[in-house]
Amino acid sequence: MRPDLSEDALARRMAGLGVREEDLDEQFVRSGGHGGQNVNKTSTCVMLTHRPTGVQIKCQTTRQQRLNRLLARHLLLDKIQAARAARAAAERARLEKARRQKRGRSARARQRILADKLHHRDKKRLRRPLRHDAFD
Repeated sequence: MRPDLSEDALARRMAGLGVREEDLDEQFVRSGGHGGQNVNKTSTCVMLTHRPTGVQIKCQTTRQQRLNRLLARHLLLDKIQAARAARAAAERARLEKARRQKRGRSARARQRILADKLHHRDKKRLRRPLRHDAFD
């Protein structure tokens, strides 16, 4: 499914993520690859940097600078959204790990640990030297 490439949709998405146009550094450089003389003479490649997060995007998908600017902003928003989702998932995992660590042991686990301790005690008892005065 292709994303909505209209400028209105882009503005709504930027507002939803809290990304402001003032926070973006935009540079235009010459593209490389296919496109012939057009890519050699015009700066159609767009480099975007989101200053607060440090996320950088370079887009030279099309031969049109305006469309590359739009696509670059969508790619930047995708990357920011993915980073936020990853941070949220890491936080959820950290909280879940802490919850698991605080949870008490089940009765079955306590019984198994106790049985292992008793078994270990018996093994150590068998290693002791025999006392001769106990048989007199």
